[in-house]
Amino acid sequence: MCRLWLRASALALFVTFVPIANAFAHCIVGNRFFPATLNVDDPCVADELSIPTIAVFNNGDNPSAHELDISGEFSKRITEDFGVSVGSTWTQLRPPGGPTVSGFQNLETAFQYQLLKDAPHELALLAGLVVEWGGSGSANVGADRFTTYTPTFYFGKGFGDLSDTVRWLRPFAVTGQVGYAIPGSSSTVGTDPDTGNVITTANPQVLKWGATLQYSLPYLKSAVVDLGLPDFFNHLIPIVEAQLATPVANFADSGTKTTGTINPGVIYVGSTYQVGVEAIIPVNRDSGTNVGVMGQLHLYLDDMFPNSIGRPLINTAVAASKPGGL
Repeated sequence: MCRLWLRASALALFVTFVPIANAFAHCIVGNRFFPATLNVDDPCVADELSIPTIAVFNNGDNPSAHELDISGEFSKRITEDFGVSVGSTWTQLRPPGGPTVSGFQNLETAFQYQLLKDAPHELALLAGLVVEWGGSGSANVGADRFTTYTPTFYFGKGFGDLSDTVRWLRPFAVTGQVGYAIPGSSSTVGTDPDTGNVITTANPQVLKWGATLQYSLPYLKSAVVDLGLPDFFNHLIPIVEAQLATPVANFADSGTKTTGTINPGVIYVGSTYQVGVEAIIPVNRDSGTNVGVMGQLHLYLDDMFPNSIGRPLINTAVAASKPGGL
């Protein structure tokens, strides 16, 4: 795990200081640029690096612990339509009245295939399989000992095909994902530290779902109307995300409910990178206490290195220039 983190950090430093080439497409469908959002994956395969993503919040434990997550993810296209990604998260937990613990969460990989890019309707569809590798993380921070498989469907839709009468709505876009998490083991057997009794805990199957609503000021300027705003504002995409999880099978606790967060924030989009900041608002007590914050630096490797690590391993098409004047 540490070796993986160090390799990702070294790659981030490397790409930061290499001269930048001409900008090429990241997640573009027609005139629509879908940014890489912080919680809900965008609906495209791409060559990209998110490092670091930092989140600080009070989690849903009872009593609630102060949690710090620092994560990184590297994504790589194998072909124009098929990509893989690998990511890991380091977690530090500070429970009230207890010792601070830290360690890596389980390693995650994703395999994704681009089903559709419909340029006139700014519609993108993506299918994938996310695998959380059990036992690859630390039990001290709650990493499961079993592997979980999550078939996932992703979508994105821009409103640029609306009529002139509602042209101010054209910069809006929505993205979302729906996944079904299937544990590799139906139950986990453990021992009660106080009594020594054997405890069997069911591992539920969980519906993971989420969506974003975003308003692209770059799209407003390039495809609707130029309001003469300062250039900084023409790079902003205000956004609200929601990420939720609902147990749907193999759980015994009648009190189990949907958990998740609402995340309002803003993304600044450059030609080769983006920076995002969002609040973390729990939807209920089981999801956390108080409001947290998260931020991310995201690098577009396909824009930075279009002729090397930023292109598909099996290259079948030439990338198009990024729209919107970015």
